[in-house]
Amino acid sequence: MSTPQNILVCVTQQITCERLILKAAEYRNELKGDLFVIHVAKNEWNFLDNIKEGEALEYLFKISKSVGANLSVLKSDNIVQTIVDFAREHKITHIVMGKSPNDHKENNFYTELKSMLDDIEIHVIPQVEI
Repeated sequence: MSTPQNILVCVTQQITCERLILKAAEYRNELKGDLFVIHVAKNEWNFLDNIKEGEALEYLFKISKSVGANLSVLKSDNIVQTIVDFAREHKITHIVMGKSPNDHKENNFYTELKSMLDDIEIHVIPQVEI
């Protein structure tokens, strides 16, 4: 019997992250593991006061539930380390994340995450063209 292949989806507070959750659910069906969804907010971010962001997270929570996953919302000033700790704790083998726009500083996010989790396969899903 093979070892479970657990998948972690990294989402932001945007409804468009639904595509990441649905893609990860496809991987989970192939890999036969558990699916986890995480959103890490910086400590100074108060997304509950922002109606649009709060609604987006609520929507992503419903999508997560519909595919049998829980959405964990964590607060931390070190987003990458928080994801690394979560991945280790939950024995994650695959991470699904969105591609940042070219001029966005989060392009370093993938590099930093990969350097800390070199034993985990990271799938970067391109943005949907509108």
